[in-house]
Amino acid sequence: MIEHLDLSLMVLNDGSTALEALNHGATHATILAQQFDQDILGDMNGAFSRFVESGQIWAMLIGFVIGYIFKGLTSYG
Repeated sequence: MIEHLDLSLMVLNDGSTALEALNHGATHATILAQQFDQDILGDMNGAFSRFVESGQIWAMLIGFVIGYIFKGLTSYG
């Protein structure tokens, strides 16, 4: 267990020591959020275009038809 930790010996990425960072912590704020420039509708359009171009839409439609026929054959009433 660490009883005493000397913060003046710990060097951070920017070259400052941990003790200096604690002393300046009250004046500097850490930003915890990021902002992204994202086009959600454009991404959805691209995904749907790739879905159609790859032929997966035909597999989905055939699956719907086979599933509907199987449901009709196995249901009572």
